Amino acid sequence: MKNTINLCYFVTLISLLSSCVSTKSTLKNVDDNAPIPTLSKENTFIFSEYSKDKKYGFDPDYPINVFYKNTKDENLNSARFLNALAGPKGEKITFTKLESCCPFPTKRTEMGAGFLDVYELTWEGQSKPIKLYLNIYERGYLFVPMGLSLKK
Repeated sequence: MKNTINLCYFVTLISLLSSCVSTKSTLKNVDDNAPIPTLSKENTFIFSEYSKDKKYGFDPDYPINVFYKNTKDENLNSARFLNALAGPKGEKITFTKLESCCPFPTKRTEMGAGFLDVYELTWEGQSKPIKLYLNIYERGYLFVPMGLSLKK
């Protein structure tokens, strides 16, 4: 009887987990041909183009794809990207990881699914914090999100 109950729990758990992730990704800006960014002396990514898409980074379907090569420090590339940014007038930004959300299918994890990381960015004189969606599993071209600038 006890084994039957445990088996029922296990089957229910597997069913719930497998139904949480669609088999088709909704991510619109993944590009495996995007170059892996080079690093500055300050250990930040070097990129210079500004996004022309107001959804880039602000919409879960258009995350900033920072990629990582191993799980030893999966937040490393997110920090390398965010530390290269500044507020709209060059203000120093601070960022905090709020949560992980928005599961999607990926071949880059053993379980076949990844999550987006949601970061809150603030700077002095800002009226309302902003949230950016970052994807550590996939590659894509890096841009400065609209309303932000590069650290000088």
